[in-house]
Amino acid sequence: MSAPKFPPQPNDATSNTPQSSGSVESDQTKDRPVAKGITRRGFLKGAGVAAAGTALLEGAQVFTREAAAATRGEHDGVKELGPGAVPVTLSINGKEQTIQLEPRTTLADALRVHMGLTGTKVVCDRGSCSGCTVLLDNMPVNSCMTLAVDAIGHKVTTIEGLSSAAHPEEMHPVQAAFVKHDAMQCGFCTPGMVMACSALLKKNPHPTEDDVRQATAGNLCRCGTYPRIFAATLDAAGVSGKESIRNA
Repeated sequence: MSAPKFPPQPNDATSNTPQSSGSVESDQTKDRPVAKGITRRGFLKGAGVAAAGTALLEGAQVFTREAAAATRGEHDGVKELGPGAVPVTLSINGKEQTIQLEPRTTLADALRVHMGLTGTKVVCDRGSCSGCTVLLDNMPVNSCMTLAVDAIGHKVTTIEGLSSAAHPEEMHPVQAAFVKHDAMQCGFCTPGMVMACSALLKKNPHPTEDDVRQATAGNLCRCGTYPRIFAATLDAAGVSGKESIRNA
């Protein structure tokens, strides 16, 4: 009995069946260099990396220049203070006072904590109510949002220094008018209101009620005594008759 005949295998040396050229072609394909091109995604990735590297290099150069300037004690002509307490000389109510302050200290804290001038009230401590208003060169500012070091070289006037130097025991006309018209209730906003209104009268001795409204637009009175505040300011300005008391 003869052995069964199986189909010849491709790798069988005795087989006469021609072998497929697929293996040869695959080997040639492996050895053939693959053409590489720049895809859109690859271009964007490369551009991003290049931009980031440029920004990082520029930032390092700026930091190096600033560090060198700080080492020399120079920074565009600006004197650097701190971080600890440093002597600061301020002109408060016509007198110069030198105190030790950290550069981060606000003018409100310098007045209240370091100088004992507690007439300036800190109500919101974020510049939204103007209860802490003082005059900086006759300009109303929120002392809780002003650094004490920024007041160097300027004249600061608080509610304590509003009266004349010749008669410090006498109230300022605006203060007296506030008492006359009962233009305060809880009193937290009163110092800021008085400072804002006195600044208005310095600038405009004969204001209208609309002028007073505009001058106190940033001052918040939670008790709602605005009509009496307007009447008191007009009275202090010498406006008499119905115009000064119509809303009282």
